[in-house]
Amino acid sequence: MKGRSQLPGDNGPPHPASAAKTELDDRDRIIDAALACIARQGWRRLSLADIAGEAGLPILQLYRMYQSKTAVLCGFFRRIDETVLAQPLDSAPDERPRDRVFDLLMRRFDALTPHRAAIERLSRELPTDPLAALAAGAGLLRSMRWMLEAAGIPGEGLAGIVAVKLTAAAYMATMRTWLRDESPDLAPTMAALDRRLRAIERWYGGGGRAADRGAEAAASD
Repeated sequence: MKGRSQLPGDNGPPHPASAAKTELDDRDRIIDAALACIARQGWRRLSLADIAGEAGLPILQLYRMYQSKTAVLCGFFRRIDETVLAQPLDSAPDERPRDRVFDLLMRRFDALTPHRAAIERLSRELPTDPLAALAAGAGLLRSMRWMLEAAGIPGEGLAGIVAVKLTAAAYMATMRTWLRDESPDLAPTMAALDRRLRAIERWYGGGGRAADRGAEAAASD
């Protein structure tokens, strides 16, 4: 049987590596487009057609990658996680777990800074969308568990679950400060985060009060 004639410019399927890079680029375009739309028009009025148009992609391409605008939002959260986790922590062996968590969470705020306008709209409008808010809440807990794991703090078990939830609460409370923080070095944000992490550090294991007592006892010997 005679094979299919090759169309002009038809060089067969793309190389797997090239196809994967194109998909990753399209995912980033979609996420960036969604954030631009949210900053401009808010979450409630956002549609999938708006995102596709802003990204300059056919809506079929958006359909293939994200099933809902909430899925796009979760993709953004995952991208922030990857940005934070991409660089290993440069910490001393005797550094408190609290300080490692502080460094990782400040990395998150640094990564979020270009998207502050969209985050501010989301903070006001997401609570009015219960399903999206539930998905975002689950994503936040997943992110915080990875932050703790990267800091060397187990996120599993009863103590780990409590540590994850308390860290998420501290992070969200600090975000209210961050949204108003126009300083170049984010000093108010750092102060607020440090204060809240100090209040929960006993759940981080070696960084808590027991370590303080041990250090004081060692210093008095």
